[in-house]
Amino acid sequence: MRSTDVVIIGAGAAGLMCALTAAARGREVLVIESSNKPGKKILMSGGGRCNFTNMYAEPANYFSQNPNFCKSALARYTPWDFIGMVADHGVPYHEKKLGQLFCDNRSKDILQMLLGECERGGVDLRVNTAVHQIERTGAGYLLTTDMGQVTATSLVVATGGLSIPTLGATGFGYDVARQFGHDVLPTRAGLVPFTANGPLKDLCTELSGTSAASAVRGGGQSFRENLLFTHRGLSGPAILQISSFWNPGDAVEIDLLPDHDALEWLQAQQAARPDSELKTVLGEVFTKKMATLLAEFWGAAKPLKRFTAAELRDLAGHLDAWRVVPAGTEGYRTAEVTLGGVDTRQVSSKTMESLKSPGLYFVGEVLDVTGHLGGFNFQWAWASGHAAAQVV
Repeated sequence: MRSTDVVIIGAGAAGLMCALTAAARGREVLVIESSNKPGKKILMSGGGRCNFTNMYAEPANYFSQNPNFCKSALARYTPWDFIGMVADHGVPYHEKKLGQLFCDNRSKDILQMLLGECERGGVDLRVNTAVHQIERTGAGYLLTTDMGQVTATSLVVATGGLSIPTLGATGFGYDVARQFGHDVLPTRAGLVPFTANGPLKDLCTELSGTSAASAVRGGGQSFRENLLFTHRGLSGPAILQISSFWNPGDAVEIDLLPDHDALEWLQAQQAARPDSELKTVLGEVFTKKMATLLAEFWGAAKPLKRFTAAELRDLAGHLDAWRVVPAGTEGYRTAEVTLGGVDTRQVSSKTMESLKSPGLYFVGEVLDVTGHLGGFNFQWAWASGHAAAQVV
């Protein structure tokens, strides 16, 4: 039987941050990862360049059934703290837009930085190692694993959520939470593309690969970003953002002319060039293919002079408040995050320690804290992992 100070289950962003920070305090740390290598989500994030934080991260960028929970950890480990580590390691990075920071080269730079810090602190990282059983003992926790039995004073659950199961995501962390008396709030895919059916799916399929500036509204939220048509439905940053606030059966509104008042713009076009076809006019703000297909989809393929005032108002409504009812989402297969999770009302917001079972901690995506798209979820991983590491 092996004995150590801290066992961390999961070698993702939150787990590695917790490990390197606890080790720097002199704690003996063992990290157990069930997949064949650490940091898989880090490696694939940001199109392979890892959107590792957002300079403007603040509690308003996160949602939870307990909205105040994230405030303490985020205040005590800020984006600038992580940026400082990145700079110390000489990892080149840039701001893409809206405070989103990406590696200049590759996501592996961030993972190597974290693993290097873990190695410097003497962290023992074991991959391809499953945890089969966990028991509470008088002094902490006893784990039965592929490497034998392990005891630890502190046990940190950093197993992530259900998103992207091909990377090894499972519900193991939720099972551990339930075992020790925690409630797990309903989970669903977040930051995920929409699927479509019927005529809308046909339109999306024909426009697959086409992107357009937009402002998308739904669930009391609004995001201005690009949308992307796919062969299955709608994606792109604006759609991913709004998906976290969408409920099945609800409509979302898409403003395809976010820089214009659609009715005023159409009226001006009609007055200036009455003989022009609608598709020709729309072709100056969208691709020609998108302009043609939208005009046909809305039954408006005719010259501007033939639109009555009422028809022009209807068309403006399509352009600045196109109501779309998604068939569903692509689910965990492509979701960037998992909504819901371990109820944070049963966890200390300062230390991430269970209020049900002393010495048990939850960090990262396994908790009911979800950030917006754009580096915010990584910042939560860093901040929550760092918070737990101060006391484990």
